[in-house]
Amino acid sequence: MPELPEVETVCRGVAPHIIGQTIQKVIVRQPSLRWPVPSTLGNSLTGVTVQSVSRRAKYLLIATDQGTLIIHLGMSGSLRIVDSQQALKTHDHIDFVFADNIIMRYNDPRRFGAVLWTNEPIGEHKLLKDLGPEPLLIYFTGEYLHTQSKNRKVPVKSFIMDSHVVVGVGNIYANEALFMAGIHPLKHAGQISLAEYNKLSDCIRTALANAIQQGGTTLRDFVNEAGKPGYFQQQLRVYGRAGLPCVSCQQLLQEVRLSNRSTVFCVSCQP
Repeated sequence: MPELPEVETVCRGVAPHIIGQTIQKVIVRQPSLRWPVPSTLGNSLTGVTVQSVSRRAKYLLIATDQGTLIIHLGMSGSLRIVDSQQALKTHDHIDFVFADNIIMRYNDPRRFGAVLWTNEPIGEHKLLKDLGPEPLLIYFTGEYLHTQSKNRKVPVKSFIMDSHVVVGVGNIYANEALFMAGIHPLKHAGQISLAEYNKLSDCIRTALANAIQQGGTTLRDFVNEAGKPGYFQQQLRVYGRAGLPCVSCQQLLQEVRLSNRSTVFCVSCQP
C-alpha cells in the first residue's frame, strides 16, 4: 500500500501539471472502487479550475473553485500524468482531461482506492474530520504522543499507526522509526517515557522526510506520477530484513506478526 511518503511524492509530482488548469472532461471507465465513483463526477468537474493540490493523511485533495476532489490510492492505486496519445493500460479507470493534451490518469488494479467529490468544507468531510495530526508539522511532538498514550496498553507500534493518534505512519515507517528510536515495538504505549516519545516523534519525522526526499519507497504496486518507482527501499534498516544482521549490532533481526502486519526489530538495539 502506498504510504504517506508515496502519496506526498504523487502530490508534489502532479501539482505543477494541473494547478491553474481547467478540467475539460472526466472519463470514468470503471466506477466500482472502494466506494462508487459519484455518477455526477463528470458534471461536477467539467469546466472547473484546479486551485491547489495537497495531502491530508493518505488522501490527495485537489481543490477547485467549486469543491474538492478527494483521491485515495488504496492498496495499489497510482496517478500518472500522460498525454492524450498515451495508450491505455489495464486498470486505467479514470481520466481527468486538461488542455494541451494533458491527462491525469488514475490506475488501480485492486480497486481499493477512492475518487470522491465534495463541495462542503473539506475539514468537515467524514473521512477527514476525526484524523490525528500530520507527523511532519510542528505541533506533532513527543509531548503530544506522551499525553495521548496515558494508560494505553496497546503496543506502541499499533499506537503510532492509529490514524486517530497521528496520520500516515504506516507499517514500513513505524518499523523504521521504532528502530531508530531504540524502542521495542511490542512495549505498551503507556509505559514509554516522555524522553522516549520525544526521540520517537523526531524519528518518525526523520524517517518520513527521508523517504519523501528519496521519492517514496519502492513497492511492487507504487509508481509516481510519471510511472517511475520510488527509491527509498535500499535505505530501510529493518523492514523486510527479518533474519538478516542488524545494521548497528549485527545481531539477527527478529520478526513477529502484530495485527497481521510484519513487525521486524532488533532485540539488542530495541530492548
